[in-house]
Amino acid sequence: MIEELTVGAAQHGDADEIRDILAEVAALTGMGFVAVARVTEARWIACQVLDQIEFGMSPGDELRISTTICNDIRQSGKAVVIDNVGDHPKWLTHPAPALYGFKSYVSLPVVLADGSFYGTLCAIDPHPRKLSTPDLVPVLEGYAARVAKIVSERPSQW
Repeated sequence: MIEELTVGAAQHGDADEIRDILAEVAALTGMGFVAVARVTEARWIACQVLDQIEFGMSPGDELRISTTICNDIRQSGKAVVIDNVGDHPKWLTHPAPALYGFKSYVSLPVVLADGSFYGTLCAIDPHPRKLSTPDLVPVLEGYAARVAKIVSERPSQW
């Protein structure tokens, strides 16, 4: 079961349309690492990644769910947008920024057509980035919706 989920996540994310979305998010935000992740109660699995900062992840790689902010998104169903971790006491004390070395972060829920939570469209960067503008967040939400549509249309057995 565990191996099936890992292999399935990597295969599910293997789509040119998803790679294009990751490139568009990177260009729009200036973020160096962008990914679609399958996020469950117990697991965070990279489905597809664009890594321009040598973060070192590939499709199928995993992070401990307890060390991710994506777990918060799974629980709340709401996006998290952080321009600069240093400006947010809540996130400054979260283990993820120190563990993974990022200053800016954005993660949006990917909710499938049937209403189920699939995972996140997320991005990190070691430098602060202006992400929380009223114009940018809706565009990023649109990208997450496009990912959800692509994933919803692909057959999955997991």
